[in-house]
Amino acid sequence: MKGFSIFIMTVVFVIGAFCHKESEREVADVVLLNGMVWTVDPAIPWAEGIALKGNKILKVGSTSEIKGYIGERTKSIDLKGSFVLPGFIDCHTHFLDGGFSLSSVQLGNARTKDDFIARIGQKAQELGQGEWILRGNWDHQQFDPVELPRKEWIDAVTPDNPVCVNRHDGHMVLVNSLALKLSGITKDSAVPEGGEIVKDSLTGEPTGILKDAAMDLVMDHIPEPSLEDRLRAVEAGLAHAKSWGITSIHDMDYTSSFEVYENLLEQNKLTARLYVYIPISDVELLSEHKLVSPLQSDVLRIAGLKGFVDGSLGSSTALFFDPYTDDPTKRGLLASDMFPEGIMERRLMEADRSGLQVAIHAIGDKANHMILDIFEKVMRANADRDRRWRIEHAQHLLPEDIERMKKLRVIASVQPYHAVDDGRWAEKKIGKQRAQYTYAFRSLLDEGVHLACGSDWTVAPLNPLTGIFAAVTRQTLDGRNPDGWIPDQKIKLEEAIKGYTLHAAYTEFSEHKKGSLEEGKLADLVVLDQNLFEIPPEKILETEVRMTIFNGRIIYEKQ
Repeated sequence: MKGFSIFIMTVVFVIGAFCHKESEREVADVVLLNGMVWTVDPAIPWAEGIALKGNKILKVGSTSEIKGYIGERTKSIDLKGSFVLPGFIDCHTHFLDGGFSLSSVQLGNARTKDDFIARIGQKAQELGQGEWILRGNWDHQQFDPVELPRKEWIDAVTPDNPVCVNRHDGHMVLVNSLALKLSGITKDSAVPEGGEIVKDSLTGEPTGILKDAAMDLVMDHIPEPSLEDRLRAVEAGLAHAKSWGITSIHDMDYTSSFEVYENLLEQNKLTARLYVYIPISDVELLSEHKLVSPLQSDVLRIAGLKGFVDGSLGSSTALFFDPYTDDPTKRGLLASDMFPEGIMERRLMEADRSGLQVAIHAIGDKANHMILDIFEKVMRANADRDRRWRIEHAQHLLPEDIERMKKLRVIASVQPYHAVDDGRWAEKKIGKQRAQYTYAFRSLLDEGVHLACGSDWTVAPLNPLTGIFAAVTRQTLDGRNPDGWIPDQKIKLEEAIKGYTLHAAYTEFSEHKKGSLEEGKLADLVVLDQNLFEIPPEKILETEVRMTIFNGRIIYEKQ
């Protein structure tokens, strides 16, 4: 009997010691084993596994090391050789519009006039009388022959539905006659500064094409979507984003949209970190902190202010020093944010005095030159600080302005997919010489400019892998540049990945929290089915997302 008691006491002691030992050591909630992990951390670039606890990374190391963090309740995932990266960060989206676009008329791959008309006609049949047909993301450069659509194309199939469908760059729309009538636009209508009402050369009547500021003449008459509609749109966008491994999103949006994100945050429905830029015209609102928002939240933050200098290349509204090659009568347009003269400088001065970050859209070489002039003036006038001001797109640059971006520590926030899209036709619009510094990713990096990457969704696909492919290969969508369009501007795979991870995190002052897989950082990561470093660049587009982890939780698994 005595021996049995000793045996029981020994068992109790061993069990107690084991439990005490487990309580002393850190136990992970989730471990990932047997993978190929590229951490984007130069100290430990490669690993086999990761241990997660709560919403943080507990340990990065070998599979045997990570197994040491397994407890009774730990979820263990065998990666079976899958490739792991930090969760992708998209530095430029129009996210609410993107969510709406998923259920809107789809014109992005319409290749002919007849197909374009048929798709709009089909959407009109699906909608009730009087409902607007919106978005679309058409691209007339894909038509054969290349021509701008006209209201006459669609009037017959949309007699009861006003139409306002945008070119995919967002700087030009096509409206039908009903929309023109509802908006009061005639051949005698005044053209707003920073815009253009395209008119028939023979009759003087509007063709239905409106550019930049002129688009507001119609958009002001489009009913605002309800909060419920906007909530559904964002949730649809978030579902789309997590399927591509995106865990952080920079949204160039409207001030009113922040209400939608706050609502979803309260419901614990945000499956990506939202870093939101609001229009620069609201500089006073933000600088005086009148917005009620969780400014320091790891999931939702107001980032700063977004403004425009010019339009887009495809709409011939990007502002250049020299005329367009295909239309010598045009050099582009200043955006409405530049009027009245001097307003951009005054707003940026106010933003800087308030310590705010700014992200300014500039496409043409003159637009980029002008905003750098203003940045330089503001920075000279105010105290030196870590501003991390951004130029969005930085698309067509003078060589000397690349040097200035480095000197002023201005971030180039670029969208690589645009290079393989616009590369099909850009030289026709601006000539071969100017094109050499178009999407000049290599030149920017060589100069030491900080390069962060995004999609510009819905202008381009949300999938970051398409952007990585574009940055590395520069193979245009028409297949005519197998070695790359302006191949000297290609960048390395690791540079492209950093553009969507660590360098993107730097852009939002978060490089100490995310962007690489390091102990103590936020547990955001993506699992891919192929190691991007071991496949030909052409295979990047065949890569699939197997799993997305956000804030320590698995939010997406490919079935």
